[in-house]
Amino acid sequence: MIQKIEGIIIRTNDYGETNKILTIFTRELGKIGVMARGAKKTNSRLSAISQLFTYGYFVYIPSSGLGTLQQGESISNMKQIKSDISLTAYASYIVELTDKAVDDRKANPYLFELLHQSLHYINEGLDFEIVTMIFEIKMLQVIGLYPHLSSCISCKEIEAKFSFSISEGGFICHKCAGKDPNHLQISPATVRLLRLFHAFDIRRLGNITVKDETKRELKAVISNFYDEYSGLSLKSKRFLNQLEKFKL
Repeated sequence: MIQKIEGIIIRTNDYGETNKILTIFTRELGKIGVMARGAKKTNSRLSAISQLFTYGYFVYIPSSGLGTLQQGESISNMKQIKSDISLTAYASYIVELTDKAVDDRKANPYLFELLHQSLHYINEGLDFEIVTMIFEIKMLQVIGLYPHLSSCISCKEIEAKFSFSISEGGFICHKCAGKDPNHLQISPATVRLLRLFHAFDIRRLGNITVKDETKRELKAVISNFYDEYSGLSLKSKRFLNQLEKFKL
């Protein structure tokens, strides 16, 4: 039976000379795989809708393995993302993180909306670094990780000068910081943003300006936390790290 789904293409793989295998994260079904026959041909009706990041509606024939894509209607091809190497790099990281963090055919409307809004914001010109960090923090609960952000993880003090302890998994106050000699020094602004990004609805995000030093602290906390606890190794993240070094 033919089905119509709302989805975002999060991975593409060439198959043979003319075909593509598409991984689509859908609102209704979660992550699915479909074969797009002939999609590599420039004159194919499937060519335009078989590109990475494309958001739209897809009509396919399901099966126990790969479904078969019949047609599609693009709502957004994320043109601005594709025109800029930095935007492409960050968006690629977001979709690869989604791909690696979720199992097939497990619907998650919350995650679908998070992914859609994040790509939309990047495409519309919002600060792509901030959008990506918000996405990373919110993805932690999808993975099953919960950094302790409400208080000092050791003494439970709520209002204090905090650092971040990767080994302890959360904020640690100045009185308890000696328990982790490798704690990350962070500013009050970084503390506030970590809490805000974890709690607020991304659909409410407007233009936001964050100092470069605060961004560096946020990135250090998030990247080290992922490295320590997620078990994920992403090609797109390694490329991002290289891109950051090049910018410096």
